[in-house]
Amino acid sequence: MQSLRRFMAKPFRFVQMDEFLSRENAKVLDVGCGNHSPRRTKKYYPQCQYFGLDKSTDYNIEAADLEVMEHFYQIDLTDPDALDPLPDNYFDCIIMSHVIEHLKDGELVISKLCRKLAPGGGMYIETPSPHSAKLPHMSHTLNFYDDPTHVRIYDLGTICEAVEAGGLVVRKAAVRRDWRGIVLIPYSAIVSLKQLRKITGPVFWDLFGFASFVVATKPKQTVLEEVIAADG
Repeated sequence: MQSLRRFMAKPFRFVQMDEFLSRENAKVLDVGCGNHSPRRTKKYYPQCQYFGLDKSTDYNIEAADLEVMEHFYQIDLTDPDALDPLPDNYFDCIIMSHVIEHLKDGELVISKLCRKLAPGGGMYIETPSPHSAKLPHMSHTLNFYDDPTHVRIYDLGTICEAVEAGGLVVRKAAVRRDWRGIVLIPYSAIVSLKQLRKITGPVFWDLFGFASFVVATKPKQTVLEEVIAADG
């Protein structure tokens, strides 16, 4: 029963990226690591090496979150060149969940991040879908425009083109409709009422298809490429 509860609570992005996150000593770059994502990631994948990236620690990143990180990159992605100092071909898993909608040049950020992914690694991108602009308005965002910090809607085609231009192969590209989120709507609504005294938009994200996601991988190097890389 405990394992079932753990699975039902497991974030959707982790389910999609479990293959990469479960690797021994997996190097994970979490782009937009607020809302205690460091501790949540280490809860499910204690063996991973966690690297967080955000423009500040203001969005629910506490000392306990910083303690579980290998490194915290304080970077404002409105300047994509700020990603250049991060090592290339290094991270086994890169997660960017609900970040690019806050950026005007999301494709450039994606292209920079593709360079940082190790051969054989995987990237996960999630963002509000174009359909979200037609959904009802609710507290904590159900309609794209509920969040005044959102600046641009990215469709799946645009994201897929960006990762493919960065040398990645798209494995999945779809509207997020996690059956667990739909089944748990009554429970999530009760929790929202108890904690916030109102039912908030995220309760219905999976039911209404608020978000889209892409999973992409970087092809592994050939033997010849590995020899050339080793020789410098």
